Amino acid sequence: MSKRIIGDLMKEVQRIQSEMARLQEEAKTKTVEASAGGGMVVAVANGAGEIVSIKIEKDVVNPDDVEMLQDMIVAAVNEALRRAHEMVQEEMAKLTGGLNIPNLGALGNLFGK
Repeated sequence: MSKRIIGDLMKEVQRIQSEMARLQEEAKTKTVEASAGGGMVVAVANGAGEIVSIKIEKDVVNPDDVEMLQDMIVAAVNEALRRAHEMVQEEMAKLTGGLNIPNLGALGNLFGK
């Protein structure tokens, strides 16, 4: 390959890395929501893979059945994280034109997968 082609390729990689960094910052402000138990437990996650809130309806709190509440919380949180991951992957796919570019620079996948 000529030096010019390599130089152009490196510029494009740098542009994509810069855009990915911008998307990561932007993803922190975007949220997705998931619920369990017919909406009795709602988890909200952001694009950085963080749970930002959990809402629990009073009616589902039963001291005699804590396990059910725990299961609903786990289900809602897992689904919210799955949706957040999917949201970020869709944004990254737009940036890379659908190409799977593993470990592009140090950014790679936001969720370490």
